[in-house]
Amino acid sequence: MYSQILANVARHVTLTPEQATSFTHLLRAQQVASGDHLLVAGEHTTCLWFVVRGCVRTYLTDAQGREHNLAFSTEGWWCTDSASFFDGGRATLPLQALEETSLLSLSLADLEHLCTQVPPFERFFRLLYQKGYQLLERRLVAMLRLTAEARFLRFHRQYPRLLHRVAQKHIAAYLGITPEFLSMLRRKHTRPPRS
Repeated sequence: MYSQILANVARHVTLTPEQATSFTHLLRAQQVASGDHLLVAGEHTTCLWFVVRGCVRTYLTDAQGREHNLAFSTEGWWCTDSASFFDGGRATLPLQALEETSLLSLSLADLEHLCTQVPPFERFFRLLYQKGYQLLERRLVAMLRLTAEARFLRFHRQYPRLLHRVAQKHIAAYLGITPEFLSMLRRKHTRPPRS
């Protein structure tokens, strides 16, 4: 049950068997049905989630009611509304399962405990947030500098399996384009998946 999350941690730090056990005892398993929310805007974020199986989108709804997808978290990715999780305020970024999703969650109190009592986790979570910040910066630069077609090609290179796994409307909302324009770009630049 914990092999995937321990492999994720092992990419950055080395744990003793005792440290790994201390970590896994703090985790809580959670199942979320496709279409259900892990987190709704206005709630307090209580968890940092690790996706074991499935796909979660992090999104924002603007004043006109349009949804803008900020991230897709699939197997091996972490997700939360960071501002709410760390500051205790209300969430502004809902998280929704796009498939039947299995997760492991970690509370802020348990995260703080890990970082103080199991030193490798201080490094692990620093590296995790450092990498996440870099990805966010690159995404912002791409949204400002690249054409819609270039953003699509970048997305296709970075996340080739998501193109056929996530609904077109969600990918379009991530790229800042209409589903119709995305459909045209997909026809132009991709081959249908093999059966």
